Amino acid sequence: MDLCGKREDMALQGGDSSLTPRASPGDCEMESRWAEGLLDGGGRKRRAPEESEDDVREMDEVDCGGKRSKPPSPQPHTPDIREAHAPSRCRTAAGSGGDLIGEIGRDLSINCLLRLSRSEYGSVASLNRDFRSLVRGGDIYRLRRQNNISEHWVYFSCNVLEWDAYDPYRERWMTVPKMPSDECFMCSDKESLAVGTELLVFGMAHIVFRYSILTNSWTRGEVMNSPRCLFGSASVGEKAYVAGGTDSLGRILSSAELYNSETHTWTPLPSMNRARKNCSGVFMDGKFYVIGGVTNNNMILTCGEEYDVQSKSWRVIENMSGGLNGVSGAPPLISVVKNELYAADYSEKDVKKYDKHNNKWITLGKLPERSVSMNGWGLAFRACGERLIVIGGPRTSVGGMIELNSWIPDDKPPVWNLIARRPSGNFVYNCAVMGC
Repeated sequence: MDLCGKREDMALQGGDSSLTPRASPGDCEMESRWAEGLLDGGGRKRRAPEESEDDVREMDEVDCGGKRSKPPSPQPHTPDIREAHAPSRCRTAAGSGGDLIGEIGRDLSINCLLRLSRSEYGSVASLNRDFRSLVRGGDIYRLRRQNNISEHWVYFSCNVLEWDAYDPYRERWMTVPKMPSDECFMCSDKESLAVGTELLVFGMAHIVFRYSILTNSWTRGEVMNSPRCLFGSASVGEKAYVAGGTDSLGRILSSAELYNSETHTWTPLPSMNRARKNCSGVFMDGKFYVIGGVTNNNMILTCGEEYDVQSKSWRVIENMSGGLNGVSGAPPLISVVKNELYAADYSEKDVKKYDKHNNKWITLGKLPERSVSMNGWGLAFRACGERLIVIGGPRTSVGGMIELNSWIPDDKPPVWNLIARRPSGNFVYNCAVMGC
């Protein structure tokens, strides 16, 4: 919700499949007009003396067909993902004073910024030194988190070392900088998760790379206390939970860890009751769940485990993932929307919902018709705010398409809306959704 206590909905307008923000009417309309004024030229004063023309860089925008074109004249509604990290293009007379905007004061200025789409923050950072510090230092995202304001962008990789992002609210594809080259990392299995304002990508041989939206760059990340792959994971705010998986010697693990993206530290957690790999994780009702997987001798585990973050203890839930995966298939494709657990049964192409009270799965309907996978590999099933997103697409001998389909769960048979598509020569290898 926003600072005025109104809920900001992201809704499909009419018969259009585009995702557009729709704010509830109320007193916050005044703050919205102030926020728009920040970007409409109110801060377009002369450039600060210390900033030269050489500091201004033009960015190319990548469209859905993968073509590059000269960027349009600067507008607040079409910032590039890299604009938030480009040198400031203009500054206000406010300099680095305490009041971000002298006329309305710091608190109201920040309230306005919280209501903006985070895709606007590149333009905001160019207004003056205070705004730049607020955005690039991460304070604006911490305040959004405190006020339960977030937008979810989809990050996915179809090629080694390459990632793309999609903003469903503005219907825009964005290219993430290429990952650093590392031979051991390139040849290993990879896992990924988004937490806070970071995207973490894990490889074996104790290698982790971290992408930050604050700097728009990759750096080496902190290694887990017990490095692993094929683990289950889930994020909530600035924290991420991981459990299970297998180490570099092939041993299946029961250990678990907690990552804090603010301090970049890993903390050991109590171990699960069962060691497992090829499992999946979700965060639901304030608890971390690890579901499915296989244990020694490729024995399928149908039980799940629930970690209570308050009591710091695990509880086994028998038969929680029956029928959701096999030995050779991908880990269970599961996601949580509004504290309800959903699964994509890739063998039958069904969408199922978990009945918490009766510990069983209820079939709701079908996955998008053109979602294609190899035993679940190459298909992503993710929560994106209040929506479920399926990422995949048809394949041919000369290539294929990546398609993003969206559905707002409502206990009725799913009606999928195609919100984006683009050519791709590969499956989706890794996918994560960042909400901040």
